[in-house]
Amino acid sequence: MTSRSTVIPFAVCCAGVALFSVMDAAMKGLSLSIGVYNALLWRAVAGTLLGLVLMLVLRQHWPTAVVLRLHLLRGTVVAFMAFAFFWALVRLPLAETIALSFIAPLIALYLAALLLKEKVGRAAIFASLLGLVGVAVILSGRMRGTYDADALAGAGAVLLSAVLFAWNLILQRQQAQVASPVEVAFFQHLVMLGIFALAAPFLAILPPPGALPLVALAAALAFTSLAALAWAYARAEAQRLIPVEYSAFVWAAIIGWLVFGERLAVTTVAGAALIVAACLIAARARPVSSLPNDPPPHIEPGLT
Repeated sequence: MTSRSTVIPFAVCCAGVALFSVMDAAMKGLSLSIGVYNALLWRAVAGTLLGLVLMLVLRQHWPTAVVLRLHLLRGTVVAFMAFAFFWALVRLPLAETIALSFIAPLIALYLAALLLKEKVGRAAIFASLLGLVGVAVILSGRMRGTYDADALAGAGAVLLSAVLFAWNLILQRQQAQVASPVEVAFFQHLVMLGIFALAAPFLAILPPPGALPLVALAAALAFTSLAALAWAYARAEAQRLIPVEYSAFVWAAIIGWLVFGERLAVTTVAGAALIVAACLIAARARPVSSLPNDPPPHIEPGLT
């Protein structure tokens, strides 16, 4: 692929990452207002309705049984991944949460070895160790001075979310080969809605009128950014777009400061730099054919 043919996917990827970062901030505000569960439930409702309209307007075909099972599996994984991520997000600064989530592509290396029988080389093992050092540096900032158990629990939830996101990377690699971006986004929201609806009789509340614009904004941003990234990664090699994904940390730092007044710790910057370096080493160490046809996390990157 020539550099000229990569320009548009590169620009779309940049826009997708930025939109995902704004969505994370919207979801943090919504989670602080009505709780993580209700924020995810009502975003899933809005995203499902938006996806249904697009599926009908674009005349998307209903997936086969095999593809539908893949949608169900990935939607389930993403539901638990998103809950863990946003539960952590209300306990940690936005930039710190994003930085910790960057460990997911390294975890995906070993899941790819387990599930796809890919070989993990020495460079990938070194990258994993470097990434763990980066995580330790970020956590060290939490363990200095006053012991903040709630924040450490949040960090643990991010790492759990990263493990699930790594599995999500493997599933999305398979999914991208058999479904359109609109279909992927619609079924992800639909399956998440089905899972969250199970607890609705016990946990669901109607969001106050003032929260409805934020629900609609979060759903629109999630759907648009997911579709944009799927489109970009279908048209350019993953190794050309991976560095763009880490711009999510810059967006998270800026938005966290502007919206939530969050300060950026030196340990967060240093740890994020180590994790990003580790991910790039791992990506370059593997052949292109073994790279997930997917973005690394800025979570959900769900969501994300």
